[in-house]
Amino acid sequence: MNEVSQKILGRLSSAPGFLSGAVLSREFGMTRSAVWKHIRMLRSGGYGIEALSGRGYRLSSMTGIPSGPEVEHFLNTRAFGREMVWEEELVSTNTTARALAGEGSAEGLVVATDRQTGGRGRLGRSWESAPGLNLSCSLVLRPLVPLHRIPQLTLLVAVAVHRALGELLPELLTAVKWPNDIYSDGRKLAGILCEMESEADCAHFVVVGIGINVNQESFPDHLCRSATSLKLVSGKSVSRPALLAGILNHFEPLYHAWCEADDLAFVLDYLEQHAWLKGREVEVSRLHGKIAGRVSGLSALGELRVVASDGTVHLIGSGEATLKQ
Repeated sequence: MNEVSQKILGRLSSAPGFLSGAVLSREFGMTRSAVWKHIRMLRSGGYGIEALSGRGYRLSSMTGIPSGPEVEHFLNTRAFGREMVWEEELVSTNTTARALAGEGSAEGLVVATDRQTGGRGRLGRSWESAPGLNLSCSLVLRPLVPLHRIPQLTLLVAVAVHRALGELLPELLTAVKWPNDIYSDGRKLAGILCEMESEADCAHFVVVGIGINVNQESFPDHLCRSATSLKLVSGKSVSRPALLAGILNHFEPLYHAWCEADDLAFVLDYLEQHAWLKGREVEVSRLHGKIAGRVSGLSALGELRVVASDGTVHLIGSGEATLKQ
């Protein structure tokens, strides 16, 4: 879908009823036959568009693709998601978002795709996602906060994702697994990856990548015991545009509150309430060794609080936590 077709789709999606060909011609500076070519292009892409002589065009159905016009239908944000880049295939949404941010794209830009050929997670791992079924997107942020606070964004985004899931599927039980995952039924449902471009004392921008297994119904053998999807755990198909909009709707006010705060204290109770690791025996792998113990909670800085067998309390800012066997 080209840019003009997307704009016409957006105009149709915002209209309460039919829009005449004359109105669309005037607004987009093209002939009525050119408008008709874009309508046919949209129809071939799966959009339901009625055409009535004397009345014009009306959008009757969407495709469920998380592109700008479809996401905008569910948005109530001021800035986040109001500018979107959608491509059927990308190497990585984070890679594209980083390039656009480096060129000066505004805070709130979202990049989304149906298929990543080089999607990645934490610690250099690949992020595998079935094309056309899941949500792969990235959000550009430009927070004016000290660099040491940037890692807190991962947990802040996790709160927004968790709340959006609860809004769409109230019966679904999900939890936040420190530092960057959403779990359901003991398996990974979503992952969050924050990447930063910075100098010594400030971040030029942060790109937040979000991957959620939405409507995927099966996984490769090496993932089937560790991964799940919203469709598998709820038995329901989920609208990807509604889910992406829900995440942005929840995250925008959280982000602005966080920018004005000193830490994560204002969402700490929520994170504690929905923490998957709390009370569990874990082993945390870090750059310089491992720490084992029972998780007692989180600090306001987003650190994992682990109590070792000798009673020593460790505050861990980064690492990989696994349950002790």
